[in-house]
Amino acid sequence: MIVCPVHLPPMYLKAIEELVEHGFYPCRSEVIRVAIRDMLKRDLQICKKLKE
Repeated sequence: MIVCPVHLPPMYLKAIEELVEHGFYPCRSEVIRVAIRDMLKRDLQICKKLKE
């Protein structure tokens, strides 16, 4: 994987840390990876539908 530093609003980081603390994800990086993956899947499906 490639390292890609990001700047997040404090509110986002707090929410991410809560998810990790409650055991939903093993680490902050995983939360961010899953969020990006899900967003890309959703947005790419929208793009495909628009092209049809």
